[in-house]
Amino acid sequence: MKAEKVTAPVAWHGEGPFWDRAAQRLLIMDMLAGTIVDLTSFDDPRRIEVGSAVSAVVRARSRGGYIVATEHGFSLFDADFVLERRLADAVSDPAIRLNEGGCDPLRRFFCGSMAYDETPGAASLYRVEADGSISTVLTDLTISNGLQWSLDGAVAYYIDTATRRVDVFDVDTGDGTLHDRRPWIGFGDDVDGSPDGMTIDAEGGLWVAFWGGGAVRRYDTGGALSQVVEVPGVTHTSAAAFGGPDLDTLYITSSRQHLPDHAEPDAGSVFAVVPGVRGTALPEYAG
Repeated sequence: MKAEKVTAPVAWHGEGPFWDRAAQRLLIMDMLAGTIVDLTSFDDPRRIEVGSAVSAVVRARSRGGYIVATEHGFSLFDADFVLERRLADAVSDPAIRLNEGGCDPLRRFFCGSMAYDETPGAASLYRVEADGSISTVLTDLTISNGLQWSLDGAVAYYIDTATRRVDVFDVDTGDGTLHDRRPWIGFGDDVDGSPDGMTIDAEGGLWVAFWGGGAVRRYDTGGALSQVVEVPGVTHTSAAAFGGPDLDTLYITSSRQHLPDHAEPDAGSVFAVVPGVRGTALPEYAG
C-alpha cells in the first residue's frame, strides 16, 4: 500500500500524532519548534505554542483537557490549550529531552526521553500517576520511542530505537508494573530504517514507523510482517496513529530533521492511508 499526502509540510520535525476523539481532530507535534499543530482543518492548521520542545499529548479524561510532555516535564492544559498547571520536571539534564508517550490501561501517562546527541544509555522511561506524581520506570535507554499495550493489557510492547527491535514486557494487570523484558521482533539489514513510533489496531497488530525507511510496517500478534505502507517522497517517517470518526484511517507523521535544506520538499507533511483494519480507542490520562 501507499499512503497519500493530506497536508502541506506543517512541521519541521513532525511527531506524536494523536487522534482527539472528543474534538474529532488530529493533533501532531512539531517537536523541536515547541508547537502542537491542530489539524481540525488540513488546509488551515492552527499552531499552539507550548514554550519548549513538545513530544506528546493525550486527553486528560477527568479534566476535559490534556496532559502534554514538554522538553523536561509535564503540563496540564484545559480544553482550549490554556495552561492550568505545570507538574514537576522529570529531566534535570539540559542535554536530554522527553521524546514519546502514551497511556497504559490504568490510564497513567508514560513518556520516555533521549539525549539531544543520542548518547547511548542516557535516556529513561517515566510514569505520571493520576495525582501528577512522577516515577522512573526504566533507565539505561538511548532513544525511547514507541510504547503500546496489548488489547488485553497483559503485555507491553516497547521500542528503544538504538536496539533495532521491538521488546515485550509482561504486565501485572493489578498494579501495571512491567516485568521480564525480552526481545520480540528484531530488524535486520533487510529492513530499511530504524523503528520509531508505534500504534496498535483493533486486531492487536502493531504499526511501526521506520525512521530513515520511508514506511510503516504492520506486525501481527505473532510478530510476523503482514503489511507495508510506503510513504512516497519522504525518508523520515516518525510515527503513526489511527483516526477519523471510525478509526479507519492511519495517519503518519514525517520529519525533515537531518535532511539537506532543499531535499524532500514533502518532508514534514502528514500522510494517510485506509489500511482495511480499524484502530482501537487508546486509554486517556486519568488525571
